[in-house]
Amino acid sequence: MTTTARAPRITSTARVKKKTRTSPLRPRRSPLLTGVMILYLIYTLVPLAWLLISATKTQNDLLSSPGLWFGDSFALFANIKDTLTYNDGIFLRWLGNTVLYVVVGAGGATLLATAAGYGLAKYKFAGRRAVFAILLGAVAVPGTALAVPTFLMFSNLGLTNTVWAIIIPSLVSPFGLYLMWVYATEAVPVDLLEAARIDGAGEVRIFFTVALRLLAPGIVTTLLFAVVSTWNNYFLPLIMLSKPNLYPLTVGLTQWSNQATGVGARPIYNLVITGSVLTIVPLVVAFLLLQRFWQSGLTAGSVK
Repeated sequence: MTTTARAPRITSTARVKKKTRTSPLRPRRSPLLTGVMILYLIYTLVPLAWLLISATKTQNDLLSSPGLWFGDSFALFANIKDTLTYNDGIFLRWLGNTVLYVVVGAGGATLLATAAGYGLAKYKFAGRRAVFAILLGAVAVPGTALAVPTFLMFSNLGLTNTVWAIIIPSLVSPFGLYLMWVYATEAVPVDLLEAARIDGAGEVRIFFTVALRLLAPGIVTTLLFAVVSTWNNYFLPLIMLSKPNLYPLTVGLTQWSNQATGVGARPIYNLVITGSVLTIVPLVVAFLLLQRFWQSGLTAGSVK
């Protein structure tokens, strides 16, 4: 008499576990990757935490208390008041200069990048490939490499120590142009443009009434990059400007920090730190308010 061996029964729970292990929708966690991300998070947040905590300290507490802990007194509001009123309120002047450079420079750069990117994406003309090659080369060149030649050119034109020495270079954004070209290629259908032309709309009208609405996420993304670049611009204003009343916040705060050295030094580190906190607040607010726009713009660019 022969016996037949029974195959082991696979329960539904085992099937689910087996499916879960191999499912691409639930990839296995990597401890190494998790550790790297935690280290990166610490590396990013610790300086910010130090900055925020230090802004609540007096000048003496900065030197006598631990860096990542509060001092004996909470002096945040006093530091803000002193920062805004120090040296006849020069911080507010620097803030106004920075806003001017951002509004005119970054706003103009975004408008030019949008128009040029749309034109490169939707029109065919002689030399189009050469323009692409020049654009890619310009994206690869760091801005600091062009600062000295730009200074020499503006010096010969007599434009140094003027607001135009900062605004005009800020109007040129190769990366913004590249980003808008990539976005316009995917976001603006050719059939829609042809339909508008059949209805009698001119090219300028099509751009402002049809294309701009479709390009809104890409425009916001380009604008944010231009705003951050202009707001944090340091090297160009440093070599272009020698008048303190024309400084942006970056150069002005560096000047305050340099007061701690040399003959007759007067350290005001608490004001420098508080001014740095006030400087980053507008950028954080802008990113939070426009988060959904710039994320969708970057996603569309990555698809290309």
